[in-house]
Amino acid sequence: MTQIDARRLIDPACYAEYGYPFEEWATLRREAPVSKIEVPGWPTYWAITKHADIIEISKQPDAFLNAPGMTIVRDREQEESDTPQIKTIINMDPPEHKQFRKVASPFFTPRAINALDPMVRDIARKLVDGLGPSGECDFITDIASLHPLKVIARILGVPESDEPFILKLTNELFGNADPEFQRSEDGMEAMKNLFIEFWTYFGEIMQNRRAEPRDDLASVFANARIDGEPMGELETMGYCLIAFTAGHETTRGSIGGGLHALIENPDQLALWGREPEITPKAIDEIVRFVTPVNHMVRTATRDYVLRGQKIQKGDRLVLFYASANRDEEAFEAPDELHLDRFPNRHLGFGIGEHFCLGAHLARMTSGSLFRELATRLEHVELVGEPSRTASNLVPGLKHMPIRYRLAPAR
Repeated sequence: MTQIDARRLIDPACYAEYGYPFEEWATLRREAPVSKIEVPGWPTYWAITKHADIIEISKQPDAFLNAPGMTIVRDREQEESDTPQIKTIINMDPPEHKQFRKVASPFFTPRAINALDPMVRDIARKLVDGLGPSGECDFITDIASLHPLKVIARILGVPESDEPFILKLTNELFGNADPEFQRSEDGMEAMKNLFIEFWTYFGEIMQNRRAEPRDDLASVFANARIDGEPMGELETMGYCLIAFTAGHETTRGSIGGGLHALIENPDQLALWGREPEITPKAIDEIVRFVTPVNHMVRTATRDYVLRGQKIQKGDRLVLFYASANRDEEAFEAPDELHLDRFPNRHLGFGIGEHFCLGAHLARMTSGSLFRELATRLEHVELVGEPSRTASNLVPGLKHMPIRYRLAPAR
């Protein structure tokens, strides 16, 4: 097989320096789509790079488990981990997963999410208006980070004054390998303290909602019941973690990476401005093209043969969604951005039982902001090199300086 730099597949520093390893993935898809990867300091794993293979694995939750871990981390991090074991639905497997997913699923149906549309659009318009008619800004910190944060805060019922604190926790959690976001403490001690802060903050909110329930998502979490009994604290805090970190960070990644892609493809931005009705298709294409969640891990429960490779019970498999979303067998011209692409069977929200619970909300949040931008941007350009978070899970842009000119709101 053609030699590749295997570190680029999983090392957070490589994602920060070079971005997504599209060339390495293309080589693997072509020559070794199911490939055993060994990198010093990291666990051995099977790299799964093809669209069809990720679907095959994801639709067999009995054969490939999310537990014990959903992401790939260094050996020493795995061994030293002593952080509170918050349980999220992402880490759960059947039948437990289905039980706990039901807690929040009514809140995230298309009908329920559509009712939030006026609020989401209002936040988008106010943020864009706040930029002024022309000027320069860091699009990630000034817009892409704030819009999904404000939407999630409003849905959960968290005070607007607490948004900076929540943003700080989110950056530190997903950017724990990034020098800009790392805490002063070393390694796992920093993560432990981070989780303590998270637990303390949301623990108080949960106590408040049990005493005084409101019409918000925090009250749903706080008062949920499983088999007639109150949902456990680990699972309750897990839902808070997913809502305010995964829900925010991934949408920020789509928005930031999406505008970067549109700047590099001005014809597509112009198309969106002329035809805002393409927004649903355009958002799915942005998610495919950007793929904010890079990978998930599965663990084999039994021996399994995939494309002639003998996977053994206990082996780790890393599902590279960003590779699958550029698979030449699944998409025509996969490296090109086409906002009117249809059909678009991307895996940006996952597939199977673990399909993203917040996909409808993510589409609405991104769609409302891009619709506002696409119909008002008269000019936009980069005025500095974008920089990416050092992460192998959500390696989105953390800074992107732009110069812009905006038309008044329609």
